[in-house]
Amino acid sequence: MKRNILLIEPNYKNKFPPVALMKLSTYHKRMGDNVVFYKGDIKDFIIYRIADKCINKLKTVDSSVYWASKKDIIFNFIKTRKKEYLETVNTNPNYKYFLVIENWLLYYKDYFWKKQYLKEPEWDRIFVTTLFTFYFDTTVKTINEVKGLIKKDGLLMVGGVLATLQPDELEKATGIRPFVGLLNTPGYLDADNPDVVDELPLDYTILEEIGYKYDMSNAYYGYLTRGCIRHCPFCAVPTLEPKYEDYIPIKERIEKVNEICGEQKDLLLMDNNILASKSFDRIIQEIVDCGFQKGASFTEPDHLEIAIDNLRKGINDNAYTRKVQSLLVDFYKSVENDEMGKDVFNSLYNHHLFKLITSTKQELLKSYEEIEDIYKAKRLPKKSYRRFVDFNQGVDARLFTPHIAEQLGRIAISPLRIAFDNIEIEDIYVNALKMCVKNGITHFSNYLLYNFMDKPEDLYRRMEINVNLCDELNVNIYSFPMKYHPLLGEHSHDRDYIGKHWNIKYIRAVQAILNCTKGMIGRGTQYFYKAFGQDVQEYKTLLEMPDTFIIYRFFFEWLESKSYPISIKNWADSMNDLSLDERDELFDVLHNNSFTSYSGNHNHSVKVSAVLEYYRNFRDAVTDKNSDLYKLKAEFDTIDKKKLEKYKNTVTKINWL
Repeated sequence: MKRNILLIEPNYKNKFPPVALMKLSTYHKRMGDNVVFYKGDIKDFIIYRIADKCINKLKTVDSSVYWASKKDIIFNFIKTRKKEYLETVNTNPNYKYFLVIENWLLYYKDYFWKKQYLKEPEWDRIFVTTLFTFYFDTTVKTINEVKGLIKKDGLLMVGGVLATLQPDELEKATGIRPFVGLLNTPGYLDADNPDVVDELPLDYTILEEIGYKYDMSNAYYGYLTRGCIRHCPFCAVPTLEPKYEDYIPIKERIEKVNEICGEQKDLLLMDNNILASKSFDRIIQEIVDCGFQKGASFTEPDHLEIAIDNLRKGINDNAYTRKVQSLLVDFYKSVENDEMGKDVFNSLYNHHLFKLITSTKQELLKSYEEIEDIYKAKRLPKKSYRRFVDFNQGVDARLFTPHIAEQLGRIAISPLRIAFDNIEIEDIYVNALKMCVKNGITHFSNYLLYNFMDKPEDLYRRMEINVNLCDELNVNIYSFPMKYHPLLGEHSHDRDYIGKHWNIKYIRAVQAILNCTKGMIGRGTQYFYKAFGQDVQEYKTLLEMPDTFIIYRFFFEWLESKSYPISIKNWADSMNDLSLDERDELFDVLHNNSFTSYSGNHNHSVKVSAVLEYYRNFRDAVTDKNSDLYKLKAEFDTIDKKKLEKYKNTVTKINWL
């Protein structure tokens, strides 16, 4: 008997798709079960399902009406209870089924609002994945919303990173005991099924079932190893994957994806320490055999033809209904000004395909048959792109050898992410980078962990090393400072942790600078030294600078030329005028208070109070059309950028830092 399986990813933002759910989809589809994947507002998901029930019921009342074309109206009526939607569905009071239709619409509206659906749960199994601990509240909310949707004898399983790291906390908040670790035991879910879930190929089709788009799309995802030989105190891997697995074949999994979804452009590998593998040479050769050798190219397949073929075959109707509808609308937009555009428009309009919610499999296939010749005549030629391999979790600089660098140089790796978590491994890191450059790798990226055991100046030094290496080696290195968050204990559920050598002000300042650099530091010493300071002393000055001054740096420098009292130079001069005791008094305020909530109602010395005035939230004034700062900013924005260069001086340093 087919079971109904619901896969849920909580509605947080994330770059990568839920690999575990993709494997669970494969597992259950192999057993013949019905599988649905959802990420988004659970309330909307429930109403969407109830709207389907309503439409099926209305079909039994009057099959001559194409009720699916009214699904968006029915959805909105159930969700909002607004009378105008009810009247839009049932427009003709002389219609012989008028009262019957209206009563059923009212019934399903109440079915949702009175939570009658909880008495008729449809899911045999629900799987909820979890991610970072600071998504705790979002995850708990999701679990509590879906646990009433499971049948009385059904299974609700919560797994993933948060579930493994904090099972007791999750159980206390939801009443559900999470699954800890990996699904790597045969027969765990069904005694008569020997499949190991963690070793199954991913079901990429489920990603088309949702509107959410992951940043890293058009790629194969996977692991070639599991675990890590290190036990870094800031890392969750020893808990999540305690056993190091040396080699997991990937070629067959890629071929399975190609059969259904067509070829993907890139290969994104999520191994936590692939260089530790004794099978590293074998891994590299398999990557090459899969078509990802250095210089490999990729020609995009025809996604619409693949989607139509899968829709005809009944391969995940939910996914390919959404996919085909989107691609058909995109095609219409590409030809709407063409002589054939009217024919395409008429076909989509007549089959109610301009809205996803009113689109059905049957109508999509009918429309495609009508416009297939136009599509094949007018479709754009497919472009060729370079392929890339990305070891997304980074590689371990301490394990590099000339041979490993040579092997990495054989594949289409870009960027190569080499971990640079602390300044103590500077020589090891630089040596690993140079070995890679000798083997033709020129595009690098790394995360720079900060707010752990490091000092603020350590972060500056690591960023500066990368910027200088770009010029020295003629390569591109993109640094992404990554703030440490504890995995357990206080602050594991939020992002408020402050490291031993850091304080609230420094954290905010780094984040303000990164907002201006879009979160990364790339090539260009001039840009780096302007953003982070010419040296450590100037960097520390920037860390103490008011956040608004950092965000609108050039503007507040330019204000000095207008003799405006609020400028960076005036702030720095006021800071330099403080005595050592006054400095300590100021730091006690700056370093221990969030200025989004600081009231300022304290008895400070005159000079300290004057400095604190610069820390008011001037961002509101900059955007307030009635303020002087807004008018000055408008004037500043009209100045020729070349004329502004003379105002872009180095920051006036604070002498006692």
